[in-house]
Amino acid sequence: MSTPKPLDKVRNIWIIAHIDAGKTTTTERILYYTWKTHKIWETHDWESQMDWMEQEKERGITITSAATTAFWKDYQINIIDTPWHVDFTIEVERSLRVLDGWVAVFDWSQWVEPQSETVWKQSDKYHVPRIAFINKMDKMWADFDMSIESIRKRLAWNKVVAIQYPIGAAETLKGLIDLIEMKAYHFEWSSWETVKEVEIPADLKDKVEALKTVLIEKVAEQDDALMEKFFENWDLSVEDIKKWLRIWVCNNDLYAVTCGSALQNIWVQMVIDAAVEYLPSPIDVNEGKLEVMDIDDPEKTEEIEVSADAPLAALAFKIVTDPFVWKLAFTRVYSWTLKSGSYVYNASTGKKERVWRLLQMHANTRQEIEEISAGHIWAIVWLKDTKTGDTICDINKKFLVESMEFPEPVISVSVEPKTKADQEKMWLALNKLAEEDPSFRVRTDEETAQTIISGMGELHLDIIVDRMRREFKVECNVWAPQVAYRETIKETATDVEHKYSKQTWGRWQYGHVVITFEPYKEAEDDDDGVKKTNKFVSKIVGWVIPKEYIPGVEKWLNEAYGRGYIAGYPMVDIKATLTFGSFHDVDSSELSFKIAASKAFKEACKKAKPTLLEPIMKVEVNTPEEYMGDVIGQINSKRGRIEEMWNRGQAKIINCYVPLSEMFGYATELRSASQGRANYGMEFHHYEEVPSNIAAKIREERGFTLDDDE
Repeated sequence: MSTPKPLDKVRNIWIIAHIDAGKTTTTERILYYTWKTHKIWETHDWESQMDWMEQEKERGITITSAATTAFWKDYQINIIDTPWHVDFTIEVERSLRVLDGWVAVFDWSQWVEPQSETVWKQSDKYHVPRIAFINKMDKMWADFDMSIESIRKRLAWNKVVAIQYPIGAAETLKGLIDLIEMKAYHFEWSSWETVKEVEIPADLKDKVEALKTVLIEKVAEQDDALMEKFFENWDLSVEDIKKWLRIWVCNNDLYAVTCGSALQNIWVQMVIDAAVEYLPSPIDVNEGKLEVMDIDDPEKTEEIEVSADAPLAALAFKIVTDPFVWKLAFTRVYSWTLKSGSYVYNASTGKKERVWRLLQMHANTRQEIEEISAGHIWAIVWLKDTKTGDTICDINKKFLVESMEFPEPVISVSVEPKTKADQEKMWLALNKLAEEDPSFRVRTDEETAQTIISGMGELHLDIIVDRMRREFKVECNVWAPQVAYRETIKETATDVEHKYSKQTWGRWQYGHVVITFEPYKEAEDDDDGVKKTNKFVSKIVGWVIPKEYIPGVEKWLNEAYGRGYIAGYPMVDIKATLTFGSFHDVDSSELSFKIAASKAFKEACKKAKPTLLEPIMKVEVNTPEEYMGDVIGQINSKRGRIEEMWNRGQAKIINCYVPLSEMFGYATELRSASQGRANYGMEFHHYEEVPSNIAAKIREERGFTLDDDE
């Protein structure tokens, strides 16, 4: 292993793109040009180093994040190759939380696709700097200007600046012009990798001079002093442009755009140059400080310096089950130097753990190392009590690093082992897979005793079941998908009162509550600053109800929400305010108040107009114009709501909202309607009320009626 570079020479980046935009192909070229691999491995030949899972090779898509380390010139680049499919959004969340910058790969012919837009907005939330690579400029009809305009329109109108411009496009692609240094380069066709400097073509001089002026103006307008310097000569030096462009990219004020063709090995080196030149090092992020929280009071914060001299601060952002070393914890070390054999403290669980071994990863291969220095991302072997999002710190200096938010599943299926021998193995496999992936959930249905697995989409669950079969040798049956419906109330039920007084087991039970139930949105401010789908407030003053009984009321209401009222689905967006009640010195107990609260809740549901909610997906369909009519007919038949239709190159784009329950099997239907030429992408958008006739059918299927008081 090479000696780790100084922090200012380290880049922690991820490569990400919409499906088929060329993300993994770009990553493979980066590994080749940085001498990480001795040849170029192709995804279309099922040889990709980064897509190492059998499922990835078979489907030709990235499913799980893969990490590696490469060296370019005087820089060390820690790279994570991340899937962009909406079903694997947890991988995006992990990467956003721990990486310092990213390279967005766009297929010029598809412009900005919906999942690209989603991840771009997620990055805005985490303030992660980025640059863009417009790929596939060798394809027919390639248009760099149109691609730039698409990025400006849909992602960052005033922040996008081109730093390159292609010489030709498609079959006439000959080279590139560096807009910062105003130099042109041609590719040697014998190898596609060798370049030579040439004169800027006469027919492009005016174009590239105009683009450079735009670039300089964008760089200069971010700072008044720099703008004055620009006005003196109507120009900036190459050094000034590079210096200040880096500052603005690191601040998320500008996004630099490069171009080329990864498949044809055209100008991928420039992408690496741009990554090390303009994306931040660990000490550039937040001025080299990491904010940590007091372990007892999260509102109290302090800053830890990102350096080898500061106390240990690390975040376990990905847990992987490994057949050879049992469990790997992919970890970002922000400060200190973590050494093999040392003891650390898991501040999230309150347990001390030993660092048995440390590994530097290259996809699914690894090299054992002695230490992880500050600013790096590698793997720790066998932290047995550590899970995704846990903080690892020094035993003598305890604090919490901000954890990650995990998306809620939107689809479920039931699974059962084919044989009794598979029963224990299935549960072991499911628990390990759930430990790896916080967006995957496992539960047992109390009524049917079925094992229910939930995830982000059909593909997500299909991969889970396939992994159980291949990795854990578990054969199981899978039953029809279940949608993650929710329930809520639409109106307020004020001062719902229930007085429970009954003799049980030889003694009386007495509990009396008065509760107001009302619709509640998590966007409202919580007193503790934590987002919740439901909220409980106690306005009890004095000893109307003893304080020790009030937590029981809240706990029982939460259990009642989980059982639902209309069709047995969890209830959300409800605020319960305990306003009054009474108790008996002898007969009152926590149980009596729990029962009183549950009865009040049922009475409130009858008054507050309960309703069933279903997940609505944002769907973007890409289809040739001749199939538009059939595709629109399909969407309408699925209770879809078309929002807009527009052109993307030669294709027609339909943006719409469709209930998830109607989307099962849509891929096959769409292929059939378009002779395989149309495709679509979708992501969860919001919950919406289910039409009354469909809600009645769902209740009937689940054996529920609104008059059922049991």
